[in-house]
Amino acid sequence: MSLAADVKKQVITNYKVHKTDTGSPEVQVAILSQRIAQLTEHFKSHQKDHHSRLGLLTMVARRRRLLKYLKASSPERYKELISRLGIRR
Repeated sequence: MSLAADVKKQVITNYKVHKTDTGSPEVQVAILSQRIAQLTEHFKSHQKDHHSRLGLLTMVARRRRLLKYLKASSPERYKELISRLGIRR
């Protein structure tokens, strides 16, 4: 389950660091957070979808690694990002 193109474009424009940014840690974490939220809603009505649950766990782990990297390299960007996304970390 991927994001719709318009939703992904909106997330990128909200979290980009510079004009042509599509791959900074902030953008990657924001996209992953959007997909995690989408899958969480999916599991409310499809409890037995274990294959997608494995994908969700993989995305959560990837987001955690990206946040760990961002925290080590630039703590102020990390704090701003988690406050904007509302992530408890």
